[in-house]
Amino acid sequence: MSPSYAVLIDGGFVKRKLGTSRQPAGIEAMRDLLGKVRSHACVADMRLHRVYFYDSRPLETAEDKPLKGGKVDFSVSPIVSRSQKLQRELAREPFVSLRMGELAFNGWRVDPRQLSKARGQSIEITEADLQPSIGQKGVDMRIGMDIAALTLKRQVQVIVLVTGDSDFVPAMKFARREGAQLFLAPLGHGVKESMREHCDLVIDLPVTRSSRLDRQAFGEWVAAIPKSSVTLSPDDVGLGAPRFQDARSQTS
Repeated sequence: MSPSYAVLIDGGFVKRKLGTSRQPAGIEAMRDLLGKVRSHACVADMRLHRVYFYDSRPLETAEDKPLKGGKVDFSVSPIVSRSQKLQRELAREPFVSLRMGELAFNGWRVDPRQLSKARGQSIEITEADLQPSIGQKGVDMRIGMDIAALTLKRQVQVIVLVTGDSDFVPAMKFARREGAQLFLAPLGHGVKESMREHCDLVIDLPVTRSSRLDRQAFGEWVAAIPKSSVTLSPDDVGLGAPRFQDARSQTS
């Protein structure tokens, strides 16, 4: 019997690499990616066990925005409907299994572009200068657990990991120590040397569209909200302003 392989896809990473704010990655882009992986010479003669797609369900809560910004309903964002549609379509694809984490609202932060304009010891901001901080939970854990399970149970001999996130290096090292081969597909993304060191092969898959975070929906939210302002010092701005996680955000 020919060796088998599994494809593990970091959904947040891939959606940004394959789509832009004007042309979000949809099911056709995902099918094209899967086709490129399966037809690559390094796995073309192997048996596909399964494709695991890791993503988070869209945030659908409503949160009060400071500075009289009103209530922001994340459920009405076009991002939500696009994400739900893509997840439904992926779930129907042959040999594809969805692994879902969740998104958490972590408060508001000041737009870094506004902070870069600061002169002196204080800065005036309005509610339009505030952005939501949305973090992804549970996805990294699921990827690591699946790498361990696939390896320890000898379900596959090769794991193709589609990501550019160096947080997965420990899981990559574990897979190789347990006898599996680890192929990395970073989609042209510049990765840390540690990722190249702890994989057996880097798969070069052509990507024609650059990644970009989708901020269109947030612009629509703030456009129609009445403005108010407050003066803050740099210390005030830094306190309680959660970090915006680029690879763990609610994206297109």
